[in-house]
Amino acid sequence: MGRPAPDRNIALELVRVTESAAMAAARWIGRGEKESADQAAVDGMRSVLDTVRMRGVVVIGEGEKDKAPMLFNGEEVGNGEGPEVDVAVDPLEGTRLTALGQPNAIAVIAVAERGTMLFPGAAFYMEKIAVGPRAIDAIDITRSPTDNVNRVAEALGKTPREVDVVVLERDRHNDLILELRAEGARVHLIRDGDVAAAIAAARPGSGVDMLYGVGGTPEGVISAAALKCVGGGIQGRLWPRDEAERVALRDAGLDPERVLHTNDLVKGEDVFVAATGVTTGALLRGVRYTDAGAETDSIVMRSRSGTVRRVSAYHALEKLSAITGLEYR
Repeated sequence: MGRPAPDRNIALELVRVTESAAMAAARWIGRGEKESADQAAVDGMRSVLDTVRMRGVVVIGEGEKDKAPMLFNGEEVGNGEGPEVDVAVDPLEGTRLTALGQPNAIAVIAVAERGTMLFPGAAFYMEKIAVGPRAIDAIDITRSPTDNVNRVAEALGKTPREVDVVVLERDRHNDLILELRAEGARVHLIRDGDVAAAIAAARPGSGVDMLYGVGGTPEGVISAAALKCVGGGIQGRLWPRDEAERVALRDAGLDPERVLHTNDLVKGEDVFVAATGVTTGALLRGVRYTDAGAETDSIVMRSRSGTVRRVSAYHALEKLSAITGLEYR
């Protein structure tokens, strides 16, 4: 007999994990302390993660064990029962966004069958393009930004001037931004948070058609998991920062020239992703505090069924704090 697949009920267990992380991080919105926000999100995620019925191993986490006291790569998570799974976590995607009170910060977790997520090793960065289902066959990361904008525009029945492209605001993207704008595309610059932008590209009415540029490889894997659920797609190439990193990648059996597609990043056929908004953005509303407690807005996705659920939840913070031992206000 093969390994048991993740159970469909795990989806709503995972959203409890991201809700807890988001509410913990939201205490730090606009306070200028991104490390405190990140630690709070990790603590919030940790408080619920080990109650989830699974035997998980963190493939995409906070880093190596000696650099991240919690949720490190290779850590075992879950309650020790149920399916064996790979786990990718970003307790707070957008630490700086949270610290500055800016949009699109989320807490996110992805789960897939054991051994199906790409472990990026020394590959910190990846060049990537993410789109929705109608444009999957149009993108080609080996072609120019001009070509990709025109091909996506045609696939979506738009002109290039109607294509909305999200790009991380980094100096390395100056030429990319100039070329996209020269072709007429509307470029939306974000400080951080390209997982949320990648998911938004696949969601109707989000105002995002493409994510383009170089961002974190771990975020690329999480994005691939989410896009596998919602029907979008991603292409990427590892982006070594220098020759030493290029050599390290090749020594690890990773080819920087290889084009990685969605299924190269996440091979699993039963993938679950949950994300909860910390600050309001194109994908999700942020945490909102009321006299009665807190309200959260989440999205829960499963690849096998293609189901996407929006979950609005109301939390009595006194009861939640009594369970987790954490403060949420």
